[in-house]
Amino acid sequence: MSASRDPHGLAGRRLVVAGVLGLLAGVLAAVPLGWQFGPVVTWLVGSVLYLSWTWIAIGPMDAATTRRRATREDPTVGTSHLVLIIAAVASLVGVALLMVASNHHQDLLAGVLGVLSVVASWTTIHTVYTLGYAAAYYSGKPGGIDFNQQEPPAYLDFAYVAFTLGMTYQVSDTTISDGVIRRMVLRQSLIAYLLGAVVIATTVNLVIALLG
Repeated sequence: MSASRDPHGLAGRRLVVAGVLGLLAGVLAAVPLGWQFGPVVTWLVGSVLYLSWTWIAIGPMDAATTRRRATREDPTVGTSHLVLIIAAVASLVGVALLMVASNHHQDLLAGVLGVLSVVASWTTIHTVYTLGYAAAYYSGKPGGIDFNQQEPPAYLDFAYVAFTLGMTYQVSDTTISDGVIRRMVLRQSLIAYLLGAVVIATTVNLVIALLG
C-alpha cells in the first residue's frame, strides 16, 4: 500500500526511524557515560527527531493542505497511547536523574539530561494532541472546534488549542462542540495537570536544590 493510501504511514515511519536512531544513540551514550544514561539519551534523541520531523512537515501547512493531510499525519489510537506512555515514563526518568544529581551536586550532566527529558516529554505530549485534534476535526464533516474565524483551521490553529490546554488546563477563546474532541480535551487536561503539578513542580524544586 502506498503512503498516499496509508492514513497512518507518515506517522508510523517517523516513529520507527526516530525510535531506531534514538536507541542507537542511547547505546552509544551508555558506553562512556554509564548504562543509567542510555534510556534518557534514547528518549531525547528519538523525541527531538520526531518533533523536528513532524513540525518541519506540518508547521508551514495552510488550511487546505492541513485538511488533506490531517488523517495521514495522525498516528493510530494505539500508537498515540504508546507515545504518551513513553513520554510520561521519560518524564519520571528525568525527575529521577535530577534527584540523583541533587544528591551528588557534581553530577551536572544528570541534571541537564533530566531537565531536557521533561521538556521533550511535555512538547511531545502536546504535539501528539495537535495531530489528534486536526484528525478529529477533519474526519468526516469538518467541525467540532469553533475557532471564531472565517477561514478553516491549519495545524498551527490546532497547536494553539493543544498547547494552550497544556499550559492552562483549559480552552481559551475556542469552543468545543463535539463529544469525541471533548473527551480528547479531558484526557489531555488530566495528563497536562499531572505533568505540571507533579513532574514539572518537582523538577523546578530539584533544579533549585542542584544549583543551591
